[in-house]
Amino acid sequence: MGDSAGSELEHRVAPHVRRLRSRALRDRLAESLLFIPGLMLAASVALAMVLGHIDAHHVGLLSEWVTFTPDVAVTLLGIIAGAMITTAGVVFSLLVVSLQLASGQFSPRVLRGFWRDRPGQVLVGLLLSTFAFCVLALARVDTSATVAPTLTVGCALLLTLASVLAIVVYLDRISRQQYVGRIMERVARETTSLIAELPYGPRIGVKVGEPVEPPDVAALGPGLAVPAVHDGWVQQLSRRALVAAAPPGSVVRLDTRVGAYLVAGTPMVTIWPAPADPATSARLVCDAVIVGVARTMQQDIDFGLRQLSDIGLRALSAAVNDPTTAIEVILRMASVLRPLMLAETPARAVRDGQGRTLLTPHELGHADYVEHAFHQLRTYAAPHPSVVVPLVRSMRMLRTACTDPARGPLTPDRAATVAALDQQLALTVAAVRRAGPLPEELAAIEAIAAG
Repeated sequence: MGDSAGSELEHRVAPHVRRLRSRALRDRLAESLLFIPGLMLAASVALAMVLGHIDAHHVGLLSEWVTFTPDVAVTLLGIIAGAMITTAGVVFSLLVVSLQLASGQFSPRVLRGFWRDRPGQVLVGLLLSTFAFCVLALARVDTSATVAPTLTVGCALLLTLASVLAIVVYLDRISRQQYVGRIMERVARETTSLIAELPYGPRIGVKVGEPVEPPDVAALGPGLAVPAVHDGWVQQLSRRALVAAAPPGSVVRLDTRVGAYLVAGTPMVTIWPAPADPATSARLVCDAVIVGVARTMQQDIDFGLRQLSDIGLRALSAAVNDPTTAIEVILRMASVLRPLMLAETPARAVRDGQGRTLLTPHELGHADYVEHAFHQLRTYAAPHPSVVVPLVRSMRMLRTACTDPARGPLTPDRAATVAALDQQLALTVAAVRRAGPLPEELAAIEAIAAG
């Protein structure tokens, strides 16, 4: 009986876990500098074999367009192979330098955008593929023949031309990618795409059930606490899989959230009452939470705000001292926060059709996003009135959007958001006062904060 119940739980959880793992795999492959180059390298080897076979059985094919003596072909292929492997080393060096500059100038958390650059991955793959193709082609050249394999040599020339064009494109992209505005635009675009899925979407998570009042878990008695198995950041989780891992009528509390750091052995999920097969439920719960070594943008809206904030903090540091970049960060932050403040977030207590209740008390709300976006920026921006002014104006803009009468009566969630914005405004003005600006500057900032 217990085996059949466990099989039923696994059957319910499996589709959601497969989606999580496939999405996690796609994200890792998108950031890999080995996947696409490896595929292209394998394709070049296969192409060299196929073209070598065709040349061997159709001597002189296309010779009216491409004709080389064997000696010339050997020299040409050798030069191309040497040039490609040398250029590949130069490209890797440029990539490393770009990563160092981006990490030191902006933030280590923006490096993932450089890893995910598809043209750069294709260029590396093209250089390695051309090198491998030419080396294999050298083995196919018969120096005693009258002409070299025409298809093979012609393809080598085409690959060389494509590599040269790809290098030009890559140099253009790598110079533009270092511009801070493009980095911030990419981060803001990724974050906004996640916000557009709220409250439910293919990445954020499908709807589990209808909102309900959270039960008093203290009155539920002992439950099953499922600890984290690995240390790391919560990159993804499936609410449906978590609920499906518990028997009907259970209460499931998620004791973490996407973007939080888990310490192995600490509670991750608690289920009331304890399931009849606790080992199976615990294993399925762990499958429903993807933990990794770093935060990602798979489901983590807050990570987008973190990246923008880090760029602003680095710009305000004494080592960089770039208030203009800090101002642009604030403006980008406002562009991200406005749709976020107007979006509906998932309820923190929902119940599905089989009476299972999911509690997510640690899920971020609008007030949390406001604090995470402005808490550190306002602290370090206080000595810079030119940075404080757009910061305060952005807060006022968000407050106006939340209190817009066209959106209907002020809900408790929006009231909490307005209170959080008011608190950030008050703390910002207080920090500016402590920084000791000119009276005229302080008066202007206070006027803007007062609306």
